[in-house]
Amino acid sequence: MEKRRLGHSGIEVSEVSLGCWTMGGPNWSQGNPVGWADVDESECIEAVHHALDRGVNHFDNADVYGNGRAERMLAKALGERRKDVIVATKVGHFKGTAINAYDPLHIRHQCEQSLRNLNTDYVDVYYFHHGDFGEGDMYVDGAVEVANRLKDEGKIRAIGLSAYSDDDFTRLVPKIKPTALQSWAHCMDDGFIRSGGAVQKLLEAYDMAFVAFSPLNQGILLGKYSSEKAPSFPEGDIRSSRDKFKADKLQAANVCIDQIKSMFGSSIEEMARVALQYVLAHDRVACVIPGFRNKRQVECNLAAAGKPLSDAEVRTIRDIYEACPVGQ
Repeated sequence: MEKRRLGHSGIEVSEVSLGCWTMGGPNWSQGNPVGWADVDESECIEAVHHALDRGVNHFDNADVYGNGRAERMLAKALGERRKDVIVATKVGHFKGTAINAYDPLHIRHQCEQSLRNLNTDYVDVYYFHHGDFGEGDMYVDGAVEVANRLKDEGKIRAIGLSAYSDDDFTRLVPKIKPTALQSWAHCMDDGFIRSGGAVQKLLEAYDMAFVAFSPLNQGILLGKYSSEKAPSFPEGDIRSSRDKFKADKLQAANVCIDQIKSMFGSSIEEMARVALQYVLAHDRVACVIPGFRNKRQVECNLAAAGKPLSDAEVRTIRDIYEACPVGQ
């Protein structure tokens, strides 16, 4: 599988990598669902093994995914193959007993806990998980200082920033100087990776890479959700709180999705290829990190590897989805 450079770090990651959010199962934060429907551990481990055998070398995790469960499950799946794999994890959405998740002491504690969960001496990329560093960014200097100390100590190889707005990235990149930025990017909402956009300019100026989560728009772009009846998700599944899974939104989305099917094919593999390669066609995108629950889902995601879209196809797909009212 093709590998791409992760910014100025020298780290190389598979163009189709995997996100581990789903592995954490259902979860809540301050009363809100922030997890996914429960997963079978044995199926997840089988899926990771299959991914490794197919050339995936990068797995993206976080302390909040199942409050450590996803990290521990990944460690169990990787076993002795950890040394051949790029592992990323994050801090910021789980604050425990700290007043703020970006308190330097809490960051160090969470990093040490993540290392234990992942059964490793270091993580390759350690992300700040969001852009809220308190009023007036009061925690940012201390957070950056402790992250750089952890890097000097060999506990992390590179620092990343995950955020959800142009303003957060524009404000924080000069202070953090990360190797990689991470946020959503997919056919229905590609603002962060558009040429000439604020984030693209930052990526170029600071020689960073972009890691795209939700490249399938949480499965919507696979065309598997019927607009006749809205899907139902269990408690603790974040999709239960998302308007885009309501029947009227799905109906609007499926008008565009049906056009894609008529052009590229309607199988899950064909739809995954369109969605993932659309994102990968943009400059500075190092990889996509779709989620997974089992071997079959990994197989569908990996069907996209090595099958780029033409420039004309990318433009056509963009034109189709710009008419779609369903975004992030």
